[in-house]
Amino acid sequence: MSRDLRPPVDILHYEIVQEQASALGRMGHTLEQALTRLREFDAAHALPEMPASMQTARRKLVMEAGQALWMFVVQREASGLRDSRHIMRTYNVPAEVQGCMGLVPAPSKPTST
Repeated sequence: MSRDLRPPVDILHYEIVQEQASALGRMGHTLEQALTRLREFDAAHALPEMPASMQTARRKLVMEAGQALWMFVVQREASGLRDSRHIMRTYNVPAEVQGCMGLVPAPSKPTST
């Protein structure tokens, strides 16, 4: 029977670092998915003038990607990785998504009937 002889604080630190790495992976994957959905939408709807309904759908995708970017940047910064330029280059994040990073859409107002 083997017994871990490390001090409990070292074991805890190791587990915290593991969770930080796992969270970074999840956040990066979420960002990749959001950017892929936006790029696929743009490829499928490459029109000179986009109808209003499509503009609304696209704006929603941009906001989702901006939120995913924000979550990833915050998680990285909490882990001590402060320079987000690497993310912008590696994931090829459009300026439009960078511009709405961290913005939360206003809640929709209930309609009166």
